[in-house]
Amino acid sequence: MTEVGATLRSYIVDGVPVVDGFDVSAMAGDGRGQVLAPWPNRLGDGRYSFEGRQGRAALNEPERRNAIHGLVRYLAWELRGRAQNTVSLGCELQPQPGYPWRLALEVEYRLGRDGLTVHSTATNLDDAAAPLGVGFHPYVTVGTPDIDSTRLELRANHYLTSDERGLPVGQAPVAGSEFDFGVARPLGPTRLDTCFGGLRRDRDGMAHVSLRHPDQDRMVTVWVDGAFDWVMLYSGDTVTPQERRRRSLAVEPMTCPPDALRSGTDLVTLAPGASWRGTWGIAPS
Repeated sequence: MTEVGATLRSYIVDGVPVVDGFDVSAMAGDGRGQVLAPWPNRLGDGRYSFEGRQGRAALNEPERRNAIHGLVRYLAWELRGRAQNTVSLGCELQPQPGYPWRLALEVEYRLGRDGLTVHSTATNLDDAAAPLGVGFHPYVTVGTPDIDSTRLELRANHYLTSDERGLPVGQAPVAGSEFDFGVARPLGPTRLDTCFGGLRRDRDGMAHVSLRHPDQDRMVTVWVDGAFDWVMLYSGDTVTPQERRRRSLAVEPMTCPPDALRSGTDLVTLAPGASWRGTWGIAPS
């Protein structure tokens, strides 16, 4: 983990990378391993309103006129606790043009026999209700040179169709589409910058995205609890430098879809003093 952004920089098991991270001396690019709050993914024009307050966020995806991935990715987070297998970090987001509320965030990374578990909390420190969306942006790998041969499984009912700016314009069923990975199959040439909803959950309420190596007995599963109703998959076709493209798959747990601060879809509303909590994890095998 890093102090900057509470970012998941590296995760290696038995000498094998599980996430495609970045060097300790480098800056995280392409959202690599970052915490996405107080909104995940794209916010059209960086403008929204909520209960009388106006948000005006900087357009950090200027070619599409979007603000993307929130405001805490490059903030300095404080170390709140550390043990043999646990690290927790927190930050306090002060009112500003892009988000005129005061918000406290905390993320705990815990290693165990089942892999990495990430607990996150957001608390509204303001005197008015605050809107919230939370996401995470790990790039997952099973060790293949590229992801085309990786076998992907994701059980979801629908995905969002998007315009040229990457903003949702509709919803379509997954079944029978090019994005149907209900039964594990090779990703092939499919390009993904796609948000999936209607996640199918197990008896414990967890939803899963699994990547399998085509030849070796190696698998990585990203799982999410009920706080995360959406998963974004990004096949890295536009990452920089070019040699890193399609080398790993970004599997992004999200509480809401893109542009939720404008649409209101699955947006969390935090009353003054109230907290949101969510848990997800990465399980290599």
